[in-house]
Amino acid sequence: MDLKARVKAILFRPKEEWPVIAGESTNVSELYQRYILILAAIGPVASIIGMSIVGVTVPMIGTFRVPLGTSLASAIVRYIISVISVYILALIIDALAPSFAGEKNRLQALKVAAYSLTPFWVVGILSLIPALGFLQILGLYSFYLLYLGLPVLMKSPKEKSLGYTIVVIIVMILISLIIGAISGAFVSYPGAGLR
Repeated sequence: MDLKARVKAILFRPKEEWPVIAGESTNVSELYQRYILILAAIGPVASIIGMSIVGVTVPMIGTFRVPLGTSLASAIVRYIISVISVYILALIIDALAPSFAGEKNRLQALKVAAYSLTPFWVVGILSLIPALGFLQILGLYSFYLLYLGLPVLMKSPKEKSLGYTIVVIIVMILISLIIGAISGAFVSYPGAGLR
């Protein structure tokens, strides 16, 4: 399936799409090359444009633009960490599977991690206009996709899916906080003395 069709299907018809994904034969390399590397780049690329070209408006201070080198460094770090964290998340999903009566399968866990993060990556486009950053909350739809995908791909019983999902969400939040802290270290924000 091509990228556009998969994104559309997982976002708008997830209940029908997860069984299709479960039955697909793929490997880690293909999943990264054809999906993860592309979608994970949306937010970082948009943030370069948003922070350095469009600019960030701070009330009573004005609009400022982050130096291009700073936003580029931040985007690169964020991208690398995001790509790595998908695999870390997959390892965690796989490791937790037996605790929730599921089956360990690292490739299926990577599929769950990658495809459930689709909304999170897609809403990264909103970084083009920093004032719309609050709308990135729409990425929380990823949690619902995770809830739907875990029982199908990891074969956990439906009654254990909620607990499985909650534990994985807690891990996702921790990973996101780490990504934010590390990438934030590369962006300096203005003080009151900026023009």
